[in-house]
Amino acid sequence: MTRQLDEQIVARFPVGQRLRVLDVGMGQGTQALRLARAGHQVTGLEQDATMVAVARESLAGEPQGIRERMRIIEGDGRDTGVHFLPGSFDVVLCHGVLMYVEEPDPLLAGLARMLAHGGLLSLLVRNGDALAIRPGLSGDWSGALAAFDTTAYRNRLGLDVRADRLKDLTSTLAGIGAPLHAWYGVRVFTDTAVDGAEVPADVETLLAVEEKAGRTDPYRGVAALLHLCGVRG
Repeated sequence: MTRQLDEQIVARFPVGQRLRVLDVGMGQGTQALRLARAGHQVTGLEQDATMVAVARESLAGEPQGIRERMRIIEGDGRDTGVHFLPGSFDVVLCHGVLMYVEEPDPLLAGLARMLAHGGLLSLLVRNGDALAIRPGLSGDWSGALAAFDTTAYRNRLGLDVRADRLKDLTSTLAGIGAPLHAWYGVRVFTDTAVDGAEVPADVETLLAVEEKAGRTDPYRGVAALLHLCGVRG
């Protein structure tokens, strides 16, 4: 997904431009820190106090220049209007968040308002059109059968969450003024890998295969996750 995001940024903005980036639901700050290291001005918004503490600890170990380019705010992603003015950012990230939000449309509309004209909205969501793949490949036939008719699922943390369908998000993005510009699949072949699995020796080849599949039909359509990029009109 990082390669996909960088591809979209390079294609949309002049090389060397310092972008204003908002990472909503930044978790431990992995993506936010990466972009700050690349020279961008990054704001991370996260409501989980534990994740905020981890991100701040990681940031504290960075050189001063990077620390000055990144700020961390503890807060809910649905309250972006409380913290920022409309059009304040060139890039807004919302990765791995929508599955925890029962009604995502208000959140998405708020994120779109944060974008300047021509800004990039990057979403990473669970693919609601492929929920039967994981249980099916694992031999859980009853689970696979039930997954065809729902967007609800239980994640690896044991939480009951929800997935999004590409068609629905395409319509939503058009309605909030940030129509879909590009989309990719993420974890086409590796979604059934167990947590903590050893990294294979040929990991670069694995990544190349996943990257190719993530932009190629029909493979991307059955990926576990979808990476959608909308552009503010």
